Amino acid sequence: MEAKVISSGVKYSSLPRNYVRPASDRPNLAEVSDFHNVPLIDMACPDRSLLISQIGDACRDFGFFQVKNHGVSKVAVERMLKVAKEFFDLPVEEKLKLYSDDPSKTMRLSTSFNVKKETVHNWRDYLRLHCYPLETYAPEWPHNPPSFREIVSDYCREVRELGFRLQEAIAESLGLESESIKNVLGEQGQHMAVNYYPPCPEPDLTYGLPAHTDPNALTILLQDLDVAGLQVLKDGKWLSVKPHPNAFVINIGDQLQVLFSNPLFYHKV
Repeated sequence: MEAKVISSGVKYSSLPRNYVRPASDRPNLAEVSDFHNVPLIDMACPDRSLLISQIGDACRDFGFFQVKNHGVSKVAVERMLKVAKEFFDLPVEEKLKLYSDDPSKTMRLSTSFNVKKETVHNWRDYLRLHCYPLETYAPEWPHNPPSFREIVSDYCREVRELGFRLQEAIAESLGLESESIKNVLGEQGQHMAVNYYPPCPEPDLTYGLPAHTDPNALTILLQDLDVAGLQVLKDGKWLSVKPHPNAFVINIGDQLQVLFSNPLFYHKV
């Protein structure tokens, strides 16, 4: 019987057939280079005009950047990483209580991307959480590990505030009032995907996730420092983003790109 999740404790010596991509759609790892020039922006920079300029340049020239001194406490980050590992280390029987392939659910454990529609799966499991408002969604989150809800709630609050600070800086970099983006987007939702990528026996045959853009406004990504798993397309080349200690990767999502391509946005604000 096929395992529903790949974090099932099974040690794979070869890639299961339903994860093997056609030869024309496989990663060419030899063509991926390390990317050492990802903008690293200090959010605690005392020169506001310099900070705004750096963020504007990064958004225009890259579409993503890293931030340090971002205001999310080191304790919150460390606890988040620890409880995420504890969750995926749970016995598979315990995790499968949360499994669902229904994308409409506001909390679920699943695998790949959309197992109902795919012919070839992606090499990842994930816990998907709706996070705002917390009082609505946190009660449905996992109760095992016992500290999960408290730790993830604290982390979500801090990251949400960072998101608003970034939106303000991005708005200012466009010559707009700092609250412009927040006002246009309104009461913004917040979602989290806790991704788990087990060691892959044949990484040249599959993806953790294939090439994509993010459909939201901003993605605030916390990478595992041990593995540089994120790759980005820059000037037609795939580059591996090396995670910086105590930093987040910020990605500009589709919503902001669409917003800024609409001249009515500038007129209204």
